[in-house]
Parts: sequence; structure tokens; C-alpha cells
Amino acid sequence: MIKIVTGVRRCGKSFLLSELYADWLKTHGVNADHIININLEDRRNRELRDPDKLLDFIDSQLLDEVQYYVMIDEIQHVPEFEDVLNSYLHIKNVDVYVTGSNARFLSKDVITTFRGRGYEVKVHPLRFSEYYPVSGLSMTKALRQRMIYGGLPQVVQLETDEQKSEFLKNLMEYTYLRDIVDRYKIRNTDVLDELVNILASSIGGLTNPTKLANTFESVKHEKVGNKTISAYIDYLCDSFIMERASRYDIKGKKLIDSPFKYYFVDEGMRNARLNFRQVEFTHLMENLIYNELRIRGFNVDVGVVPIQRRVDDNRRERVQLEVDFVCNLGSRRYYIQSAFKMPDEEKFQQEESSLRNIDDSFKKIIIVGEETPVMRTEAGTTIISIYDFLLNENSLDL
Repeated sequence: MIKIVTGVRRCGKSFLLSELYADWLKTHGVNADHIININLEDRRNRELRDPDKLLDFIDSQLLDEVQYYVMIDEIQHVPEFEDVLNSYLHIKNVDVYVTGSNARFLSKDVITTFRGRGYEVKVHPLRFSEYYPVSGLSMTKALRQRMIYGGLPQVVQLETDEQKSEFLKNLMEYTYLRDIVDRYKIRNTDVLDELVNILASSIGGLTNPTKLANTFESVKHEKVGNKTISAYIDYLCDSFIMERASRYDIKGKKLIDSPFKYYFVDEGMRNARLNFRQVEFTHLMENLIYNELRIRGFNVDVGVVPIQRRVDDNRRERVQLEVDFVCNLGSRRYYIQSAFKMPDEEKFQQEESSLRNIDDSFKKIIIVGEETPVMRTEAGTTIISIYDFLLNENSLDL
């Protein structure tokens, strides 16, 4: 099968293939001349952006029957790249790996384009468990730095806060958003810019295209159609900048079409977009937990628990309690609340309320933003520290 390495730009896809994996192959006996590395972002290789010339070049390197490993970086530069890749599906001694950074490399596109002959490898920014050991910081300070500046490898290597901030702001504006503008030929870039700002300001909040259109009209005094906003959000998600979390009715066991929550795949991107003015650790921790769950392979939804609540002796009202994350992986399911601080009993009761009203036996967890031993409440809820959650791969089973 063709291995397709996807992820946001600058997250380390090229390094994973051309450095880490190539070195691994060499240490396991593969000769360097059987590793064919092609970087299509390098202008020296611009002729290979022609599909027929790329095919001819690869064929010219296949000189014997021994296994070859073909690694092509940023394959989206090649028109009709699917035909080129499919040409090697039935050549037994050729193993093909490619990277890509935009909408043509989502899971749904891998499935439809290669029809079971392609396998997606998702690369994310560095997890806290990868970031902390090389940060040189205390655990507490490392987490705050990770939530402020994110986990892009180049950012981690920069020494000062000013360097990190400037790098992220330029990357967001001149690479990520410019890619979208150029690819989709967007004329009204002001709407895209403002939409990103609104979504960045409201991570962890429920919204939908209609609500966003109303925001444009009431705050910006500008009419923007629902379809335009919906398309722009799709572009942001397709470019691996953001992800959408759907709502799930836990008692009714069904997905709710709208509204949704949106999370940035890297917290540093979000903060850079707002010029680091809204560094709210409550929301950033929620975003970080979401990303960690996705990296671990979970499908993540936002939970809704409908209940009847007594208002007075004669009247009851129907309300919806929220569970931050409903996480599913195979037969496993966890209900998770993110609580940066629980300073008193009232806050604890508030966080646990929705979990108490779930009547199945799947594990219920509250992740708190401070060091604490693992605890169990009388209702069976597990309370764990954000540090234990992030640093222990099996933390959900503690």
C-alpha cells in the first residue's frame, strides 16, 4: 500500500521520512542507493513536478530486484499524482511513501482516491511527552510554554519568547492562510482573516455558520453568507489548521448536526493569530487535551446529557448538560471533563454533574490543571492531573 504522510506544514513530515525513517532503514541493512528521496518543494526538482518525468526518473533508479523505498515530499505539486503513485502498486520491490499538506490528503480523500490501496500516517505537532524532556524546563513551566507556543518542532528549537512569537505569527499569516488563499483563489481575504480570529477567540465554544454569519453582521456590519463561512471553515480543516468536533447525545445515542466546536491542531497557532492577547489556560488546556486524544487515535465528540431539573414544586424544566469529550476507540469509551481549576466544592459539583447523569458503565474522568494524586469520587469519577494524563500513555486507565 502507498503510505501517505499527512499533517499541517512544519510539523515534521519531511524529517520523519527523509531523516528518521531513512536512517532507520539504513541501520536495518538497506543500502542508501535503494532509498530514493525526492523533495518537490526544492526548485532544483521542478522538472519532476511533471507526472511523466517523475515516473521516468523513479523508473531510472530501479536497477535490480532488491527492495526500493521511494519517498516523495509534497506530492501535491504534481498534477495527476494519483496515476504516478498507482503505477507502483503492483511492483513488488517498490515501497512508496509521500507527504502532503492540504485538502487532497485528508482521510476521506485517501480512501476515495486509492480505494483501499493507500494508508494514511498522521503527523501532529510535538506532544507534551515529547516536548517536556527536551525543553530544559520544570514540568509546570514546560506545560505553560507548550500551551502558549505550541509544539511545532522549529518553534521548540527557538530560544526566546520573541523569536517563537514572531515565527508563529509569520507562519500563520504568510504560509498557512496564504496557502488557502492561493489554492482556493479567495478574493475577500478580510472575511477569512476575521473568521480565523473569531474561531481562535472562541475555542471550546459551540458555534455554526449561521451564528458566525450573525456575528459578522452585528459586530462587523458585514453580510457574509452561511455557505461562504461553511466553505472557509472546511478549507481551514482541510489544511490541517483546525478540527471540528460534533455534538453527541449520550442518552439518545445519536450525533447532533449543529452546532460544533472547533479546535486548533496547535495551540501556538491559535495564540499567534490573536497576537498572544488571549492566553486563557482554561481553554488552552481543553484544546491540548483534545489534540492529545486525537493523537492517541480516539474519535472525539462533544457530549450532551439531557436531563429534567426541578424548578419548583410544580414545575420541571429540560436542560442539557455538557461533557467536554466523548472519546471512542474500538470498544473503548471514556467521558472526560477538562477543569483547569476546582477551587471549591461548588466547582467540583458543577464539573461532575454531567458525568453523574450518564447511566452507562464507561469510565468517567475529570482532568485538572494541577498536580494531584489519582482519586476516585463516591460516584465513581476518576480525577487525574493534566501532567499524569499527558505524560502517561495509559493514563485513562489509571
